[in-house]
This record gives sequence, structure tokens and C-alpha cells, in this order.
Amino acid sequence: MDDKYTYISDLAREVEIPKDGILSRILFKDSQVNVTIFGFDAGQELSEHTAGSPAIIQILKGEATLTIAGEEISAGPGSWLHMPARTPHSLVARTPVVMLLLLLKSQAKS
Repeated sequence: MDDKYTYISDLAREVEIPKDGILSRILFKDSQVNVTIFGFDAGQELSEHTAGSPAIIQILKGEATLTIAGEEISAGPGSWLHMPARTPHSLVARTPVVMLLLLLKSQAKS
């Protein structure tokens, strides 16, 4: 079997946080998951939106305020969140932030 794997030794170093901006980069994508890393400068935000699939957010660096289905959560390094599909959410970076996002794709039932 010749399956390849993906290894990243330091996720937080996979994105440069832009001055006064937001940067995202896809790290991995297949039929099951889409993995994207984000860098937010302090004060940057993602306005409220939803995703069509379940999602996992992990804060790797920095401090952010997440609003999930109307509930405000203070998140820092090591914070982890799972959201069902179509959950309204937003983010405000209180400091420079590095965030990992996993969009989970549903599998067809056999």
C-alpha cells in the first residue's frame, strides 16, 4: 500500500500574520476534510457566517473572542471547538491569532 501522509512539525509557524489583515492557507484537502490555517492581526475579525458542514476550530496562538450561536467565548492557545453544520459564528482577534480550521465533509452512506 502506497498511502502518503502529511506531517507538519509546528502548525503555528505555517502562516505569517499580516499587518492589519487576515491570511488563510489550505494545508490539506481530501474527500473527508479541508484543513485551513488562518493568521489574524490584532483587531481583525470574521463577521458572523455559517458553514455547510461540521467544523472544528483550534486556537494555536493568541487571544480571540468567538461568538458561537450568540454565545461569546474567550479563546486562547489550546482552545478547541466543534460546531455542527450551519452554526452561526464569528471571531474577533484581541491579539495576533493563529487558528486552525477543519471543515468535515459528510460521507455518503452505503
